[in-house]
Amino acid sequence: MASKSSGSGRKAGGGLARPVQPSADLAAITGSAPLPRSEVVSKVWDHIRKNNLQNPQNKREIVADATLKKVFGGKDRVSMFEMNKHLSNHLK
Repeated sequence: MASKSSGSGRKAGGGLARPVQPSADLAAITGSAPLPRSEVVSKVWDHIRKNNLQNPQNKREIVADATLKKVFGGKDRVSMFEMNKHLSNHLK
């Protein structure tokens, strides 16, 4: 019988934990060092909160400042769900 530890469970370093390289535009928010996707999203949300970029009437909408506009493909506003799609375009 195989031991429980071999082959079962998740392997570290995959999916959200795998470090990704941000583009130059995204690095203005996250820094240029590779970091896990979850940390990228966290740093973007820190930037959004710090600069009060959530639409007060619709908290799911993010109003882009000059830095985020580059990440969001020139759009002025994106939904929080659409934001992840734009972030993926800036991660390798």
